[in-house]
Amino acid sequence: MVAIIPCGSGKKFKHCCLGKDNSTTSEHGVTDISETLRKTLEGRQFHSQDEAQAFLNRITQQQNRQRLDEFHGLSPEQMHRILNLPFASPELVHFPEVLDIFPTTSILTLSELLMNAIGEQGLKPTAKGNLPRNFCREAALAYWGEQQYQENTRFGGINREENFADLHTIRLVTELAGLIRKYKGRFIPSRDCRRLLAGDGMSTIYPRLFRAYVEEFNGAYRDGYPELRFMQGAFLFTLYLLTRYGDTWRPQVFYEDAFLGAFPMLLDEVPPSQVFSPNETVRSTYTWRSLVHFAGFLGLATVEPVSGERLCREYRVKTLPLLGQVVQFQLPM
Repeated sequence: MVAIIPCGSGKKFKHCCLGKDNSTTSEHGVTDISETLRKTLEGRQFHSQDEAQAFLNRITQQQNRQRLDEFHGLSPEQMHRILNLPFASPELVHFPEVLDIFPTTSILTLSELLMNAIGEQGLKPTAKGNLPRNFCREAALAYWGEQQYQENTRFGGINREENFADLHTIRLVTELAGLIRKYKGRFIPSRDCRRLLAGDGMSTIYPRLFRAYVEEFNGAYRDGYPELRFMQGAFLFTLYLLTRYGDTWRPQVFYEDAFLGAFPMLLDEVPPSQVFSPNETVRSTYTWRSLVHFAGFLGLATVEPVSGERLCREYRVKTLPLLGQVVQFQLPM
């Protein structure tokens, strides 16, 4: 008898898309399913292979629909859709294309600064195709304020776009979202961008930026940690955890534990290191990529440092009202 994978994919474990990069089940989860099947089949007799297969399918479907503690109340079937079909599972989650509130977030503040600088005449890039240095400096001063600007440029000024990481990220994401493009040697707003701004404005711009960030932007490019593409692909599970638990302040380790508890096999994807263990690497990557640079940067949660250490900084996390506007789960919490 083959082992049945509890993910709702209908494939054998060794061939399942969730068995490797997109794995969603721990080893004991597979063992529990197999043990349940063994006990259920014990002493039963079937008159044909079709009858046996129909029975197995029925039992497997029941198992796939059971809510699991390690998935924080999600069933394997629901987790499969959250990981693989986040924008095509309306029975689980809804992403409004127009927000009911006007969002005020870091990503939109910088987007507005960028779009205002581009204006109707466009903005000439550098020879390397980046934003001009003077604009980067002006944007940083407007974004941070005088005191924070001085603090952040103590050990090196902003001489190119990459020196202002938040703005660099926004420029890339805005292009990926199809809101700006280069035309005849200048950055210009796309026709789609002009249409959205003439309509509901930033209430429709934000959902476009959000989707481009989670689907097309490579988070590893920004944080420098190992690729671990599965982690960004599991963005909706992170938002589910925040929706479920984020109404009170919690340390970042709470979310690290929850993520690793659901996906312990991610430790096997970490490249060898003489400095950090796989556990330390996954935890640090998750905090920076999923909490600080995703939930925090996109204004979905406050991710606030509670220690001054730069290398091993600790955070506390609490959701913001925008989260419930951007992602609306159709599930009991």
